[in-house]
Amino acid sequence: MANIDAALQPYELPLGGQLRMMVGAFWNAPVRNRVLVLTVALLAVIFGTTYATYKLNEWNGPFYDALERRDMPEFLNQLIVFGVIAFSLTLLNVVQQWLNQITAMRMREGLARDLADVWLVPGRALKLVGAGAIANNPDQRLHEDTRILAENTTSLAIGLVNSTILLASFIGVLWAISSDFAFHFGGRTITIPGYMVWATILYALLGSVLSNVVGNLLPRLNADRYAREADLRAALVRANENLKPITLARGEASELTRVHVAIGGVLEMLRKLAWALSNLTWVSAGFGWLALVAPIIIASPMYFSGELSFGGLMMAVGAFNQVNQALRWYVVNFSVIADWRATLTRVSSFRNALLAMDTPAKEGEVIAYRETKPGEGISLCGVRVFGEPDKGEAGHGIRMREGECFIKPGERVMINGDPGADRHLFFQAVARIWPWGRGEMGLPPASSMILMPQDNYLPTASLKEVMTYPAGLPDIDDKALTEALGKVGLSRLEHRLDEVERWDRLLDKDEEAALSIANAILRKPDWLVMDDVLEGLEPETRERILDALDHLAGTALIYIGRSEDYLHKFSPKLFHLAPLQPHDGPHPDEAKAEEPEKDEA
Repeated sequence: MANIDAALQPYELPLGGQLRMMVGAFWNAPVRNRVLVLTVALLAVIFGTTYATYKLNEWNGPFYDALERRDMPEFLNQLIVFGVIAFSLTLLNVVQQWLNQITAMRMREGLARDLADVWLVPGRALKLVGAGAIANNPDQRLHEDTRILAENTTSLAIGLVNSTILLASFIGVLWAISSDFAFHFGGRTITIPGYMVWATILYALLGSVLSNVVGNLLPRLNADRYAREADLRAALVRANENLKPITLARGEASELTRVHVAIGGVLEMLRKLAWALSNLTWVSAGFGWLALVAPIIIASPMYFSGELSFGGLMMAVGAFNQVNQALRWYVVNFSVIADWRATLTRVSSFRNALLAMDTPAKEGEVIAYRETKPGEGISLCGVRVFGEPDKGEAGHGIRMREGECFIKPGERVMINGDPGADRHLFFQAVARIWPWGRGEMGLPPASSMILMPQDNYLPTASLKEVMTYPAGLPDIDDKALTEALGKVGLSRLEHRLDEVERWDRLLDKDEEAALSIANAILRKPDWLVMDDVLEGLEPETRERILDALDHLAGTALIYIGRSEDYLHKFSPKLFHLAPLQPHDGPHPDEAKAEEPEKDEA
């Protein structure tokens, strides 16, 4: 629990802040108008149901009085009245159930789409990964948490409105029945106007207080449970996604241990929840059974004094039950409210953390990015990248060893590094997904660049879509796709352009890298920045990839990494990265760009 608290604390809002955030998100959602229309329809149905319930309570009086008088004609007449009321209530209940489900569906649509839109803002999701445990299992928050929050919000809101309307309708009945009743004790008379109303309020208030005391741990226990469920699902998905390397390493026993640990975490939370819910059941079930006789006990003094007929007693019992049901709404729904609070906290904290990723300057000094004009190229002069945002130059990081670093359009460049220099960190800085550092980077528009990491992503889609990922290329025909596959040595896939597959499972590392190069050939970027993509590939694959890249006329190739093959193929301009030393200043030999000998690569 301590770890979860620590993960949420920087981003957790108070309840008022959570509600403001989620209401604001709903108000800006495309589903808002449809949900509002459904809400109006639900209110109309609830008012209709309340009116029918009120008429049913009135029906108790003449019906039970007819029984008491043994009046058969009136008894049969009241049964006909009951049939009309019961049919009306059944029809209203069916309509309300349908509206409940559709409203919950629309609420979930709005929540899920909003959270997905906030999550997959360019660069934001990856920045969240560095924020700690708050980034764990976003799929759980997008899928399960939004489902529970939408369903519980709809159910609780409808229940609360329904209970409020019932309370307003039937509290007057109770007041009218007991408005003039007086208790007689010996020679003294005590009058309590509307005493059945006060007795009902006291009864429900006692149940609410006891429920709150007994079940105060449920919101946090539910939040912890959902976190443990997410950990279990992540462990299962990770094992399933990596079955081949796990099997080859004979690692089934190790993975089984991890899965069992995750299962144990879920079971431990379920055990705690079982105890908490069992304790709460003492209150909810006890007050539920007591409600069978409580209204009769409360109304019995009036009945035995002769101020109420048997039918009047049944009306009082019915009104008591409706008022008590409305007042006990909190007791009956305490566990649901706890569940709602838990998912509200998880969803709002996750959303708040995502929005916080747009203000990295609060966590440390950041690189100044500017967009260069066409033909101007890339400027990396004086850039220092910090490995730890909050430590700045006191922590580890990298810097350009050359004092001036300009890359012109169409140039071939290799950015190498001294031992200990984190070239992948520099690639992330150029990609603008790691902004912490010092200096200024002048970069061309993002639309003119392809940033190619070592491990590329291949979506589950047709091969044609994979080759033109992410936005698609409507002007590309199958002939161009086939030629691109041939250039990178993947001619065997030419007949599978329209097949939808998990290509990351069907292709090996060399073929995945070749497919990424085919993507770049088709898209023809002005700038192609590669993060050591040739590392670990077979010599034949490297040769084919370099030959394919050589045909990208007019594209500036920037290779961040160490590759003798790239060096010999293109004779590129060389720049070097050096580990960042605390408070180091410019070196005398950094006044201008150098092109060291090729053996320095």
